[in-house]
Amino acid sequence: MPSPTDHTHHIKIRSTQMEMASGGPAGRPEDYDRKLKDAQEELERIQQQREELERKKQELEELTARKRAFVSQQVELTERLTSALTLIDRELFEMRNEADDLQQCRACFAAHLDKIQKVNPENWNRENLSEKLERAGVTLDLAADEYDQAAAHFEGTRSGAIFGRASKKSRVSSRQSGSGEFVTHLRNGFAFNLPVVVLGGIALVVYLIK
Repeated sequence: MPSPTDHTHHIKIRSTQMEMASGGPAGRPEDYDRKLKDAQEELERIQQQREELERKKQELEELTARKRAFVSQQVELTERLTSALTLIDRELFEMRNEADDLQQCRACFAAHLDKIQKVNPENWNRENLSEKLERAGVTLDLAADEYDQAAAHFEGTRSGAIFGRASKKSRVSSRQSGSGEFVTHLRNGFAFNLPVVVLGGIALVVYLIK
């Protein structure tokens, strides 16, 4: 039996240790659940960011592919249109020149036709028959020569079928000058015969009005 003088020793345990043993604040289940929830939410946020970045990356790749296809089509179509415009301009230039030549050719032929139709051998006298034949022959030769020059000039063009084939016989020496001089002669003839053509046109209009 212990004596009254014996001291009793008290064991002091820190409150933190007791809290840990008893499941105190540092080890509460609700703290663990909250941290776990926070971690899951962070993972979900990171996942959403990654998906958003992936979506933007895919959109950028699609836009880049569309832009590349557009640029390729733009270059191709630009080249095609530029080439077509050049050919069209050239074709229009040739068509205008050909149309101008045809217009002058028509005026020249109309003048020749008018002169030829006015020749009436039945009214010639025997005294001046030789002179009349000579002058009429020159008229026919000039008309036939210009017809052949026109046929040679328009040969190979879209208007070439109008004239058929040029005659094999060369009636005057100017036939050898080639189609290059045809337009010059044609223009000169057109200027010379312009009054006749204008008068003929006026007469035709008056006849049609009547």
